[in-house]
Amino acid sequence: MKPRKTARRKPGGGGAEPGLSLTDQAYGHLEEMIVTLQLPPGSAVSETALSQRLGIGRTPIREALQRLARERLVTILPRRGIIVSEINVKSQLRLLEVRREVERLVAKSAARRTTPEERAQFLEIARRFEKSAKTNDDVSFMRVDREFNDLSVSAARNEFAAGAMSLMHSLSRRFWYIHYKQAADMPLTAKLHADIARAIAAGDEPAAAKAMDKLLDAVAKFTRDTVTTDV
Repeated sequence: MKPRKTARRKPGGGGAEPGLSLTDQAYGHLEEMIVTLQLPPGSAVSETALSQRLGIGRTPIREALQRLARERLVTILPRRGIIVSEINVKSQLRLLEVRREVERLVAKSAARRTTPEERAQFLEIARRFEKSAKTNDDVSFMRVDREFNDLSVSAARNEFAAGAMSLMHSLSRRFWYIHYKQAADMPLTAKLHADIARAIAAGDEPAAAKAMDKLLDAVAKFTRDTVTTDV
């Protein structure tokens, strides 16, 4: 088997991230572009244009887009193109029903199984969440949130929960980013995330579960506040 290629910096590209494959780098850039609306819902994209924009070859771009399609962030239409998925509030609320159960399990499992090195990482992430809260920096918050999600899944050491989480987080983060200015308190959201990270770092399963419930209560209220709808 050939070794996976790792990213190298190209002029005008998204920049290399040591240790990441080209596909992982492409996914990271594209996921952030979709979540932060640089690629808005309903927009059409192409492998060629994205390859040129990021300075990454078409094969890694194609593999990243296939992953994003599995996560329902894009829709690949054979012979017609690639469309960034639209947002549906009713679907988002149904997603939260599943997310609450899975994320509570992940938080408790991470608190129980995390290593000393991971505990230090959770504490650092909590600090960065609190910094983004103080500065009201939405982009920094989104980036820390993705790191937090990845670390939580890794520390939980449950491949089935990891599979479920991968299908939920990007959709949830994009919905939040679109609507938070009208209906959400970004500093509060960041603080609630920091509380979870600190509970996991302390190895306190009940506190981690309780902190997760507080976060998802706030997220559910925020989601309902964005629009009046029957579910």
